[in-house]
Amino acid sequence: MLVLLPPSEGKAAGGSGAPLKPESLSLPELAGARAAVLDELVELCAADEEKARVVLGLSEGLRGEIAKNTGLRTAGARPAGEIYTGVLYDALDLATLDAAARQRARQSLLVFSGLWGAVGIGDRIPSYRCSMGVKLPALGALGAFWREPMAAAMPAAAGKGLVLDLRSSAYAAAWKPKGDVAGRTATVRVLHARTDANGVEKRSVVSHFNKATKGRIVRDLLVAGAAPAGPAELVSVLRDLGYVVEASAPEKAGKAWALDVVVTEIH
Repeated sequence: MLVLLPPSEGKAAGGSGAPLKPESLSLPELAGARAAVLDELVELCAADEEKARVVLGLSEGLRGEIAKNTGLRTAGARPAGEIYTGVLYDALDLATLDAAARQRARQSLLVFSGLWGAVGIGDRIPSYRCSMGVKLPALGALGAFWREPMAAAMPAAAGKGLVLDLRSSAYAAAWKPKGDVAGRTATVRVLHARTDANGVEKRSVVSHFNKATKGRIVRDLLVAGAAPAGPAELVSVLRDLGYVVEASAPEKAGKAWALDVVVTEIH
């Protein structure tokens, strides 16, 4: 099973560990593209702070993130699973998994990134600021920039098993599963179901809770040691874990399964 995750906008500090070693990152096929994005990002942030702030879409209060980007090559690095924070990662809570579940996480979780393309949660990276929605002056929109290198690297990374795609739309733009891989891919939407005053059930997507539920789903799968072979098996596993799941198999080959996880409580 391969699980595709979005990163978080906010990130923990890189700390005082050894700096980035690009050659140690997962998906070495992305090395050239990573170097290109890293070079332009560092140059942009070092040359013109105000321009960098506008390009990166940062508020005045986040201007300090620009200085962070200028030092990416020498900043302390930590495992990506410690760098990424936020709602999904709080719910996933990698630090409290037992040894076996942490090992499964290192083997199966891949985090998409505007700067790195994608990294494993055990890959050591510095804290940075560069979303997939950024449009760098020379490279253009990063979602489009990453499509070709990701298309070359991801089919092998996906292997022969289930691909559980939990990315947000901005990060999904960087790689779209095709062919056989698409048929083994399941996307997940979290719906909040509630009954109105007339007894009619209403369903809605809630962004914050959507992220938290996805984090809990991944955690539960890791703790259970589940290894569903494909989307249909994933539906069965999630139901056994107590989730209410409605599944839509693709109508034609080359399309992903769509899973709705329906919840009644928001927390």
